[in-house]
Amino acid sequence: MVTGDAGMYNTQTSLLWNDKHLYIAFTVEEPFVEAKLTERDSIIFLENDLEVFIDGKDCYYELEVNAVNTLYEVLFIWKDAYKKNGKFDIPQFDVHQPHAYTFGGDYDRIGASFWKGTHPRGIRWAFTNFDMPGLQTAVKIYGTLNDNSDIDKGWSVEIAIPWNSLHLLSGGRSIPPKNGDIWNMFLGRFQKLMVNGKEVTPHPAMALNKHGIYDTHLTEKWSRIQFFL
Repeated sequence: MVTGDAGMYNTQTSLLWNDKHLYIAFTVEEPFVEAKLTERDSIIFLENDLEVFIDGKDCYYELEVNAVNTLYEVLFIWKDAYKKNGKFDIPQFDVHQPHAYTFGGDYDRIGASFWKGTHPRGIRWAFTNFDMPGLQTAVKIYGTLNDNSDIDKGWSVEIAIPWNSLHLLSGGRSIPPKNGDIWNMFLGRFQKLMVNGKEVTPHPAMALNKHGIYDTHLTEKWSRIQFFL
């Protein structure tokens, strides 16, 4: 994700769509398929995971999935877009609820950037109790889960998101998209890596395109996905 070099394991992603759903699939090489977090909205990126982010201009959505199909979802709203009586000022996004947090970005909240991070737009509101309506996911494992006595082929995940659930992320774009429309998305993978008995942190990250920095929350760095009929 940072350098643009080839990832350590083969990772492939595909997208399809019709007038009802956006479909996203991953197939990944994984010699030791492992997943132990089973509670929904656990911090899935602490394990090997696959991730999808969808940019909605003034907000964006994050989905993480592990090899046992445990989900982690967050809806981020840029603080400069959260206006009194605006479209985000609704009970669902009440900033006084216990699952609303401020967020400044990944690995950059040090020194002068401690409060706001390094992104020009500054802080986001993060709503960790957000669940995408109608979201469907399915996982298949090609090997033996949590058993390092053999070599696995890997695992795959399929995701279906109703377009009707993406109006908040449309940013004024047509739902479903019109021919040629472009949406920014992050499609990537984080890999737990142990070296000499110690866990490498942050986990190596693989993505479709180079970011130049270790931060998945830079919407302008994400892949440009163009929709064709």
